[in-house]
Amino acid sequence: MEIFIVSVFVLGYTLITLEHSLKVDKLIPALIMMALAWAGIAFGIDSFGSWFDSHNSSLMNISGMGHEERLHLMEGTLLHHFGKTAEILIFLVGAMTIVEITDHFNGFQTIKTFVKTNKKKTLLWIVCILGFVLSAIIDNLTATIVLITILRKIVKDNNLRMWYAGMIIIAANAGGAWSPIGDVTTTMLWMGNKVSAMELIKNLLLPSFICMALPTLIASFLPIFKGEIESDEKDEKKSKHGPFMLALGLGMIVFVPVFKTVTHLPPYVGMMLSLGIVSLVAEIVSNRQFTLTQIEDHEHVHGPTFRALSKIEMPSILFFLGILMTVAALESLGLIFTFGNNVNGMISEDLFVTLLGVGSAIIDNVPLVAASMGMFQEPLDAEVWHFIAYAAGTGGSMLIIGSAAGVVAMGMEKISFFWYLKNITLLATIGYIAGVGLILVL
Repeated sequence: MEIFIVSVFVLGYTLITLEHSLKVDKLIPALIMMALAWAGIAFGIDSFGSWFDSHNSSLMNISGMGHEERLHLMEGTLLHHFGKTAEILIFLVGAMTIVEITDHFNGFQTIKTFVKTNKKKTLLWIVCILGFVLSAIIDNLTATIVLITILRKIVKDNNLRMWYAGMIIIAANAGGAWSPIGDVTTTMLWMGNKVSAMELIKNLLLPSFICMALPTLIASFLPIFKGEIESDEKDEKKSKHGPFMLALGLGMIVFVPVFKTVTHLPPYVGMMLSLGIVSLVAEIVSNRQFTLTQIEDHEHVHGPTFRALSKIEMPSILFFLGILMTVAALESLGLIFTFGNNVNGMISEDLFVTLLGVGSAIIDNVPLVAASMGMFQEPLDAEVWHFIAYAAGTGGSMLIIGSAAGVVAMGMEKISFFWYLKNITLLATIGYIAGVGLILVL
């Protein structure tokens, strides 16, 4: 049955990469392979000899378990993984909705007014540096959403905007790697007492910057980034509440890790609180007047919050659900853990972690880091933990499906797998290898 589940995973990923050739949306194979993978586990539950305990990051022997006990274990594991996946998805929905509410008031027009350049090369450096800094504060996923939303106000050429979006993915993932709240994997290592915030920043800030700056430098010499951007003479509607809503929206996103630190609750709880506050303020400043007739006519659906919810990328969210839950199925059978241990036994630790970063471009980095946390027994702030944080955080940039930032950009700008592979992958790989080299030297 393991062969069937792995085959489903490989076939599903193949169909995702061929999305534009087959004219089939990527969320369809993602959801189907998720269901088939878990169906394979359900049908073959009595034949498995081991099971991955995600709480302790170790394999457990289930040979002596009866059928009912195995079913109970499977249901508990499925619920655990769905809960962890739902946390990420609800966090994503909250962040995207806050961004859309801010955009409803033309809040990002405020940032656009600070971008005084029409030169493509200068704009490239601006968005990449912004992505690097913002992702460390509001996480790489949210930073990508914010910057692509801003780009839509500035760059009207779809092809040029895809290039900028590809470079934002590299910058955002690099920026997320050196901050304990910048990427879900660094947060895992931080909360798992593998790294401390200050040591993580001290050890990874420079390699992460090189990972962003080198590809940006190379890209700035490409023909696509030469010349000036065609300015859009059309005046956009300005809102007097725009600057305030921008400050409130970004401020409430920054508030999320503070809330998490103080309460020790998962990040999505803080994000829902932030969304509630932003929505409340949005409803107040929009000065909407309710009457009984308006409510009966469903006029309330035109409020800022409801408009924002109707604009978020639900296909991307469902795609993310399918990917994470399929990988969870592979993890539950211990396939990822066993593979990692086997490879680690044959090669050096440095090469293993480097390849882990490459693997995170293909397989979601969350289970890879979860598995690696069980492979090594090193103390707090050991070099290997910082190396894993860098590799898992930045390695996903090499393929567009390798990171949450890439998946969201893929949905927002309709970037195909092969377009990214052809145009951005080499730049991301150069940045990744340069950062790895600097870490090994240091």
